[in-house]
Amino acid sequence: MTTATLALPDMNNLSESGVDFVDEPYFESLLKHNAVPDPGRIREIIAKSKNKEALAVEETAALLNADEPELVEQIFDTARQLKKDVYGNRIVLFAPIYVGNYCVNDCAYCGFRRSNPESIRRTLTTNELHEQIRIMLAMGHKRTIAVFGEHMKYGPEVIANCVNEIYSVRYKNNSIRRININAAPLSHEGYRIVKEAGIGTYQVFQETYHHSTYARMHPKGTRKSNFMWRLDSPARAIESGCDDVGLGALIGLADWKFEVLSLVAHAAHLMKHYRVGPHTISFPRIRPASGVTIKEVAEHDVKDDDFLRLIAILRLSVPYTGMIVTAREPAALRKIALGFGISQIDAGGRIEIGGYVEAGDAQTQALEREQFELGDVRPLDEVVCQLLKDGYIPSFCTACYRLGRTGEVFMEHAIPGFIQNMCTPNALTTLQEYLTDFASPETKNAGEEMLKQEFDKIPDGHQKFEILDRIERIRNTDERDLYF
Repeated sequence: MTTATLALPDMNNLSESGVDFVDEPYFESLLKHNAVPDPGRIREIIAKSKNKEALAVEETAALLNADEPELVEQIFDTARQLKKDVYGNRIVLFAPIYVGNYCVNDCAYCGFRRSNPESIRRTLTTNELHEQIRIMLAMGHKRTIAVFGEHMKYGPEVIANCVNEIYSVRYKNNSIRRININAAPLSHEGYRIVKEAGIGTYQVFQETYHHSTYARMHPKGTRKSNFMWRLDSPARAIESGCDDVGLGALIGLADWKFEVLSLVAHAAHLMKHYRVGPHTISFPRIRPASGVTIKEVAEHDVKDDDFLRLIAILRLSVPYTGMIVTAREPAALRKIALGFGISQIDAGGRIEIGGYVEAGDAQTQALEREQFELGDVRPLDEVVCQLLKDGYIPSFCTACYRLGRTGEVFMEHAIPGFIQNMCTPNALTTLQEYLTDFASPETKNAGEEMLKQEFDKIPDGHQKFEILDRIERIRNTDERDLYF
């Protein structure tokens, strides 16, 4: 990897600009004083969600306080319907590539924190990076998120160079077509540099929006201790041309209901000021990590039932936004969560530095080389096969990003629910690519049955003819990437 000429900003000179929209007293009062919401009001809010209208923080708070079983079931039913109306039965698949885990921060919950003597520090060389990507391509992956620790080694030009290297790798007919980034918050200039490299979404999780909890988890004097620099990061990214940003909170650090309100407030803040909401929202729960005592950091244990409610309520609150449930969660829970609004999952990933080559298909994990422990370590083909059997279309599509359907343009299509009409044909062609090039016999059989079912749903006409034509070309020739 090349050395950065534009380093990460000096911590002592980080901007304090930006808007702190996290009004803790107000959020907490909403949760406290509306503890028993009016059922009629809840039904009005649900009806608003059914029209694909984003909810205000006050409306989300009412849903969070709706504990009556009948109302909770209505929330789940609406989340199912919204998922179907906006995204159809597609599930987008990706896998992470961990590039380097040197870090100057000391986050209490993270195996990569600087004070952890158990963590094995490493940055992939260019050759090692190419080897990792080739293994991912041989599995069938086409989308990845590149992950970096927060360190001077990983300035924006290093990230941009890494992106270019990943895009350059080929394996037979396959290549990575979409690279998202999970890295430190950058300055405006830094975001412009990584955007020019052709990145997709730039993902910066706030971890927790609760100010005192944030301070306790991120010791004073570390880069990450600057709450506002991190909170304003998505806004700076959008201002710099990165119109796809990803938000997230690490669930378990603070009250999960407070984190949901904060995520909704963050999405509303971006929509108000930039007319672009978050492209994705993530809500990973705390997992065991090297040198981490879970009980000391996860002060708010979030049970599975509450986690599923969190997902359903977020789907109602931000109906246009992609939602990710990661492999931190066990396979059984992920299967349930898919029905309540999830549109993306990672699958078949290795989060050890160098793990795709050095760990291979082994489902054991080495915590000293990971940021945290995974809950779902199934191979990609197994995940694809299960999705097909459960009635989902596994999608590797990246067409929207390469055709400019991003940012505000994406919102114009996603909010009224038009996006599934564009994406389903591309999901089918990318599924056919996987079935032809990578699938096991069992997965191929399940996939062919899914394709047949989906073809039967498409009205006769020019588009159906075009889809069938592209499917046949993928089956019978070396042509690939035939997107609409």
